[in-house]
Amino acid sequence: MTRSTETVRLTQYAHGGGCACKIPPGELEAVVAELHAHDPGAAGELIIGLDDGDDAAVVRIDGDRAIVATADFFTPVVDDPYDWGRIAATNALSDVYAVGGEPLVAVNLLGWPREKLPLDLAKEVLRGGLDVARAAACHVAGGHSVDDPEPKYGMAVTGLADPARLLRINGGRPGLPLSLTKPLGIGVLNTRHKATGEVFPQAVAAMTTLNRDASRAALAAGAGCATDVTGFGLLGHLYKLARASGVTAVVDVAAVPYLEGAREAVRDGYISGGTRRNLDWVRPWLDPGSLGENDLLLLADAQTSGGLLVAGEIPGAPIIGELIPLNGPHLQLR
Repeated sequence: MTRSTETVRLTQYAHGGGCACKIPPGELEAVVAELHAHDPGAAGELIIGLDDGDDAAVVRIDGDRAIVATADFFTPVVDDPYDWGRIAATNALSDVYAVGGEPLVAVNLLGWPREKLPLDLAKEVLRGGLDVARAAACHVAGGHSVDDPEPKYGMAVTGLADPARLLRINGGRPGLPLSLTKPLGIGVLNTRHKATGEVFPQAVAAMTTLNRDASRAALAAGAGCATDVTGFGLLGHLYKLARASGVTAVVDVAAVPYLEGAREAVRDGYISGGTRRNLDWVRPWLDPGSLGENDLLLLADAQTSGGLLVAGEIPGAPIIGELIPLNGPHLQLR
């Protein structure tokens, strides 16, 4: 292979990018609808599984210890291989934080088109993932790789949690405020990056910020309900939370934070197919108020390594709405 690693644009080797390449939520739920059976003969007690679409599985192993397990990987969301590795690892670790756990050990998941892309680039991807895991005090112990037509990277992560102090997607209650710990707009900026090559440091910074502090703050504040905002967008993940909790979520649209350049990106048409599918999925359960289509697309924007959406107030995070008793659609925008 003679292609210079300096000239490779990784995003051009993938049909999608980051969490925007997820299978659409409606299709995915139909696939896993019949896979909720628990094995009564398995070790430990499965206390978080497939029932409500939580971010990770949790198994109680004794009175005050539970194992958290998750896996996440995706195609390149940025061209820089080291940054892509950092983003993918941060995103994978986020699922552990989203249920209130602490990551313990991770293994790499790597798909690589070895006849098309230099392995030196793969080394940079893995280095990025390792650096993030080190920052999270999480071991990295090997992993698995395959020769793949598209580059893909992520991690399977195992963590520990206190089964009495978990963040669950079905724990929302009327009267609780909604806090969001990272601004939206990652998806449209990544889509613009893929199309134009423009680099957006503010998006990279958001995607490589661990949700560790946000998770710990949520637990310290007594929160019992959270999810992370990734490929299904704010509206998609909030709908899942409201549906599982049997409540209506009211969003104060003016309070939702966005990254610099996000509104310009959606105005200029840099909208992924995943974002459009997210909005189509939630429309039947959405009261959009007077919002226009671009505002709705921003709220449905497919995030990669987004923040935590917490039912409760945590220091430093804007409050973007509240949960109320179920009243018509699960989502109301004001």
